[in-house]
Amino acid sequence: MVIIITGASHTGKTVLSQRMLEKYKYPYISIDHLKMGLIRSGNTELTPMDDDRLTEYLWPIVSEMIKTAIENKQNMIIEGCYVPYDWEKSFSSDYLDDIRFICLAMTDDYIENNFKDITDHASDIENRLDDTDCTVEWLKEENRSFIKGFGDNGGGITLIKDDYEKTIMSILNSVPV
Repeated sequence: MVIIITGASHTGKTVLSQRMLEKYKYPYISIDHLKMGLIRSGNTELTPMDDDRLTEYLWPIVSEMIKTAIENKQNMIIEGCYVPYDWEKSFSSDYLDDIRFICLAMTDDYIENNFKDITDHASDIENRLDDTDCTVEWLKEENRSFIKGFGDNGGGITLIKDDYEKTIMSILNSVPV
């Protein structure tokens, strides 16, 4: 089984991936690591600021990695924001049967009421070198974009509305393995 975890920045994708690794012993791959490896090695002219273009560039690679894992009957978690809203079009139904999709997004109210907690936990798993662009309005805009994009394409979105830890534990305990 392959589990795809996506969502807006600061929603806890990496935290959830790490907890799944610990619980299910499935390795996870960060799309951010793939992105930075390709950028730093000079294999692309794109920069970390080219979000839309990075999705178009990285998704064909990531989707083929997913197919390979399924064909090899390997479990894997793919984590990152560079998943297109219409990601399902990359796979036939045979592959889709072995993919679980999770999209994390926060409501406006949650962001407003918990912004300090969100930023305080931003480096729980990974060290964010510069988080100065993270503002309440930016997070709201990012989350709205994911909610609309995946919602318009029929993707299941897990909304973080009030209790972050409860939401993450609910996902962690409900993923069929």
